[in-house]
Amino acid sequence: MTAPIYKIAPRPLWEAAEAAGQFVGAPIDLIDGYIHFSTADQVRETAAKHFQGQDDLVLVAIDSEQLGDHLVYEPSRGGQLFPHLYTPLELSAVLWVKPLPLNADGSHNFPALDA
Repeated sequence: MTAPIYKIAPRPLWEAAEAAGQFVGAPIDLIDGYIHFSTADQVRETAAKHFQGQDDLVLVAIDSEQLGDHLVYEPSRGGQLFPHLYTPLELSAVLWVKPLPLNADGSHNFPALDA
């Protein structure tokens, strides 16, 4: 298995995806036309940039090998290649879902990640 990729999502949005059987994306994903993911090296910066101070989030680890040709690594922040999925995420590719609680300073307390 290649290194997992990660999605940060509000818990209610992720619970709705679980009920529906697939994740079609957060509002920004729907606007952009693909689901934004981060690698283990990128996800903390993603949390700080886009989710600072937000509570009731989950961190979802995804087996990128299961996403096939619909997963494309494209330049974004500072020229880094970020994983973008151009189809709904089938939940069979999810490795785990864990809470992403806030620290006292508004940053997030991450679980151990597979890089």
